[in-house]
Amino acid sequence: MSFDLSVWALPSGATPDDVREAVRRCREGRHVDHHPDPRVVGFYRAITAAYPDRPAGPGTPWEVAPLHAAADHVGMSLFATCEDQVLLDIERLAGEHDLMLFDVQDGSVYPPPARVRS
Repeated sequence: MSFDLSVWALPSGATPDDVREAVRRCREGRHVDHHPDPRVVGFYRAITAAYPDRPAGPGTPWEVAPLHAAADHVGMSLFATCEDQVLLDIERLAGEHDLMLFDVQDGSVYPPPARVRS
């Protein structure tokens, strides 16, 4: 059983509902048709430098490899038993690249720390 997450490059001011709508469009096969967002490229390069997906070697956290990479998002299916550090790294890198994190299991959306207002 996998644990699925995705990170999304949406415009500043995007809400959790905007992320859920983007996820819905992706699931329907409707993807944005433009060059990859540099934030997505940076995230993908950083996460796969730490946890390669081509090829996914022994001990990989990826249940499905290679990762699903699109112009505006990266989808990740992780083994449910992956180390907590992998999840912390995904969360940290999402914040560093100004990406919103979507938890497929319950539909939660986590904006980058810079977007969270107290």
